[in-house]
Amino acid sequence: MKFNIAVLPGDGVGPEVVTEAVKVLEVAGERFGHEFRLHYGAVGGVAIDQHGVALTDDTLKLCKRCHAVLLGAVGGPKWDDPLAKVRPEDGLLALRKGLRLFANLRPVKVFPMLVNSTTLKPEVIRGVDLLVVRELTGGLYFGKPKKRWQTARGRHAVDSMLYSEKEIERILRVGFELAMGRRKKLVSVDKANVLESSRLWRQVATEVATEYPQVELEHMLVDACAMRLIQRPAYFDVVVTENTFGDILTDEASMLAGSMGMLPSASLAAVPKAGVMAFGLYEPIHGSAPKRAGQNVANPVATILTCAMMLRYSLGLEKEAQVVENAVISALEAGYRTYDIMDEGGTRTGTREMGDLIAKSMKA
Repeated sequence: MKFNIAVLPGDGVGPEVVTEAVKVLEVAGERFGHEFRLHYGAVGGVAIDQHGVALTDDTLKLCKRCHAVLLGAVGGPKWDDPLAKVRPEDGLLALRKGLRLFANLRPVKVFPMLVNSTTLKPEVIRGVDLLVVRELTGGLYFGKPKKRWQTARGRHAVDSMLYSEKEIERILRVGFELAMGRRKKLVSVDKANVLESSRLWRQVATEVATEYPQVELEHMLVDACAMRLIQRPAYFDVVVTENTFGDILTDEASMLAGSMGMLPSASLAAVPKAGVMAFGLYEPIHGSAPKRAGQNVANPVATILTCAMMLRYSLGLEKEAQVVENAVISALEAGYRTYDIMDEGGTRTGTREMGDLIAKSMKA
């Protein structure tokens, strides 16, 4: 089969980890007889340097012509001016909006061989396998009014957490559909004791739940969820929440796995269902880590696992996705570690070397 993939390496360590993910993707193509046609574009800081904008119309059109998009990371201190009119993150937000990517899937799975790579007790994180579904195109990041102004009394700023019933319903439906294929337990996270938007969220969640009687629905306040993620993370199966809460909670949850360098993500434009391919953008949850760029130390596992998600959700290649995931497990079981997950007895491995090891395991 032939697939067109838009590849946006981005900034910092983005090009390095994407290179290793592409390496793994090409091995999958060779092994299973697929042709992955890669089309490269610029986004983020590199796009600002080249074109003056974080995302060009041509790059957006390129992405729309492809089956899926693979993204590295955006941003860095070079463009980190709070007064700048154009920021690298603008490109990422524009991609989400322009491609109608409303559902962000962030799985958090603790590999048994890495239980000693975190700051938490092994008995707390052992067996953790949860999935956070984050609404991606609403809330504080996109709501209007959104502005800054100054008066005689000083500077002011406002951001609006705005949600429609339709936006809430479709993201909850994503959570319920995914829960049906897992342990059939869904936690809807809000702040209904304070926020009006959260009260609507809770009401809609209760209504959608009637269509999925097999799934157990629990409402949980975001602060309680943040605490339980540390106290009893194995309690969770599928978590659904709005944009800002999801952004924060998934960064917290990444520490359960030892490092952000271990966690992939998918941003989808449709509700994922069995046998239905959904267009999506795929990226590791970590940032551009500019201090690590060019040193061959960044962990490529998150980006490689992101490729596995792309194979599964956008290309309909479940077997190929499992082969990639199994190859990652094989490399970790053999004791290979990048700096961020290094433990006693592990073998220190660079970005390129980890990619080679995983690719080699796939061939075997």
